[in-house]
Amino acid sequence: MERAVEDFSPAEAASALQWWIDAGVDVVASEAPRDWLKPAPVPLPIETKALAEPTAPPPEALPGQLDLFQAYLRDGTGLAFASPSAPNVCPSGDPASGLMVMTGMPSAADCASGTLLSGEEGTLFDRMLAAMGRSRESIYLAAISCFRSPDGRLAGAAEKQCGLLARHHIGLAAPKALILFGDDAGRALLGLAVARGRGRWHEIQTHAGPVPAILTFSPRFLLAHPAQKGLAWADLQMAMERLK
Repeated sequence: MERAVEDFSPAEAASALQWWIDAGVDVVASEAPRDWLKPAPVPLPIETKALAEPTAPPPEALPGQLDLFQAYLRDGTGLAFASPSAPNVCPSGDPASGLMVMTGMPSAADCASGTLLSGEEGTLFDRMLAAMGRSRESIYLAAISCFRSPDGRLAGAAEKQCGLLARHHIGLAAPKALILFGDDAGRALLGLAVARGRGRWHEIQTHAGPVPAILTFSPRFLLAHPAQKGLAWADLQMAMERLK
């Protein structure tokens, strides 16, 4: 027998909601009728103070060499979510390996360890790499954002800024194949969540030319939904085939 709705804990409810978001649900309907064709009311003008939004410098102002761009990321000045006390989790691995992996942003555990994809999800990630015949030393691992946002989300102006910087980063690394982990990475670079974008190749347009990319589930998502590991493995096999 199914449990009553009131038996759900806050964590279970949040997990269920995240599942529907990952599945592509973006509209919630209620029982009350609504006139969807009615124009939205025009808000009354009020005096507001504009909040400062992060902006990305134009591409020509960004370092044109990978080592200089890595130093730009380490410095953190002007990057989304940067602050004097915020941990900056930088790229790692071998940029010349031919395979680049990008995740959305560091987790709380990553910020504590200074390493992307750490803890339990890092263990799963290492197993995924081993199944591909790779290790952290034979890939180039980076995040769309080197900093973690206060609420763990990437959206709005920050998403746009991080996406522009990530695209420049990819162009400098020029990998033979790029694996994007999770919805944040998919939306920032492809405008797609994993549920809509996985299972096929995409092209990331960069200043150095197009880079082939696969979008798939993040290790964190797979830990919560192990039944999806088969789909993720199919995506990784596509990347392995391309790298041959």
